[in-house]
Formats: sequence, C-alpha cells, structure tokens
Amino acid sequence: MIRCRACGNNNVDTAQYCDECGAKLAPPADIHRTDLQDDRPMTAEVPIFSGPKATSIGAPPMRVDPAISSNGPRNSASPVASGTAFLKIERGDSAGAEFILTRDESVIGRWDADNGVFPDIDLDSIDQEAKVSRRHARILQREGNFLLEDLGSTNGTYINRGRRLLPGTPQQLADGDEIIVGKTFLRFHLNR
Repeated sequence: MIRCRACGNNNVDTAQYCDECGAKLAPPADIHRTDLQDDRPMTAEVPIFSGPKATSIGAPPMRVDPAISSNGPRNSASPVASGTAFLKIERGDSAGAEFILTRDESVIGRWDADNGVFPDIDLDSIDQEAKVSRRHARILQREGNFLLEDLGSTNGTYINRGRRLLPGTPQQLADGDEIIVGKTFLRFHLNR
C-alpha cells in the first residue's frame, strides 16, 4: 500500500494518484527517500486542500486568494506580473477569487479524481449546482493573444453574454471580457 501524503489514505501499490483526494503519489522508488529537513518521504507534487480556498502545488495556474498572487500578497503596489492574464470570479461566495493563467493551455472544469480529470482552473467548490462540465472550456495563449474554446460542455460557454460558443471554435478574448461557464461568471483580465 502507498500512503497519500496529502490526506493519509492508503492506496494500492500500482496507484499513481490518491483515490480519495487525487494527489500525485510518490513512486515506489521514492518512498524511502527523505529530504534534509525531516524524515518524511518526498513527493514531486502534492495538492493542498483547505476548503474553498484550495490551491494546488505544481499545477499552475493556481487558484489563489484574492489578496495573494504567486509572488506574495497582491495590492496596488504589487500587481500581477506584466504579460500575464487571470480570471476573477464575479459573483457568489467566492467572488474575487482569482485564477492566474500561466500556461499556453488552461482547462476550465470540475475536479474528478475518480475519472482522472484535474482541470487547471478547478470550479468544483464554486459550482454548487454542478453546471460546469468536468472539462468545460479552455483558454489558449497563442502569440500573445488569449482565446476561449468550449470543449463540448453541457451548459455552454459565453463571452460578454453573446451567443453560445460552438465547441472547438476558439474565440479571442480582450481585457475585461465577461466569461460565463455554466452558471459561473468570470472576468478575464490581461496585464500588459
């Protein structure tokens, strides 16, 4: 059995991800390695779960608290790095939460460990009615432009309350665009 470092669940020896929380498990060869600071086994990537403010180490873009960016506390004196983009939740209990877009492709959806779905922008804790598909949409970064593409979602993807996006047809995003996935309202922000 392989014990998960994130939640303590015991998993079969051949498992790569925890059945309970989805954390990447240490390969059998790494189980006996220890770091220099303590005797706990090392793992390459361990999600951290703490309710609605959950983040994931090693899987950017990360969901972060509205006042925190990857460089520490975020305020008017320390904005998100130039040339980056982020999505901000517009409504609900998580209003103000941000998802920093650091990859060339960021999938928006709901986390599902049972089926191996781990979206870059996880709306599972925000989407209480499950209107966001597991792999709902994705944001592509191509030559400095950002594009939004629906991935065949059940409840649709919209930009600025326009027509529903056709699956597989990326649409360009501009700073300040409103994105609706299911019933979740996001705002796209670009720092140039």
